[in-house]
Amino acid sequence: MAGADGAPPLSPLRTARAAIRLPEAADAPLLLRFRLENRAHLAPWEPVREADYYTLAGTRAAIAEGRRAAAEDRGYRLAAFAPDGSAVLATFAFSNVVRGAFQACHLGYAVDAGQQGRGLMHEVLQAALAWAFGDLGLHRVMANYMPRNLRSARLLERLGFEREGYAPRYLRIAGAWEGHVLTAKVRPGG
Repeated sequence: MAGADGAPPLSPLRTARAAIRLPEAADAPLLLRFRLENRAHLAPWEPVREADYYTLAGTRAAIAEGRRAAAEDRGYRLAAFAPDGSAVLATFAFSNVVRGAFQACHLGYAVDAGQQGRGLMHEVLQAALAWAFGDLGLHRVMANYMPRNLRSARLLERLGFEREGYAPRYLRIAGAWEGHVLTAKVRPGG
């Protein structure tokens, strides 16, 4: 049974340090705090953001769009919350979901600066990938990173992603076209 906004029901995924779920409208202040507190930390790895991205209204709109995307099986914008619900520790998305013969998506992620280097993103993504390959029935998850982002390279390797190539001038990040290493993980046993 879908929620009032049409988003699919999703029992929170739990790890030792996080509760993972689709953000709800009531989570907008926490998500905005994550965005504001990590603005400088994430800026080198993200597209240039519009000013609205850093407002409560913009955050609410993003949550609503994320829930619509999930209801339509186009993508899943998830957040990893502290177990007590007091903070957003990380965000990630399974986006551009393609069904049919492909059964694939792209993965993007961001972790709070204070959580970086502690294994949290690995813990969260391990649980999320199990869900994506299980409940979502995906066959392939693709994740790309800039060659200088060594933390992402190590994280994806630890998660079992395999390098598939390199795309020059792939995404416009921080105002410049950046090449990316292309990786993917295929469902185990699939």
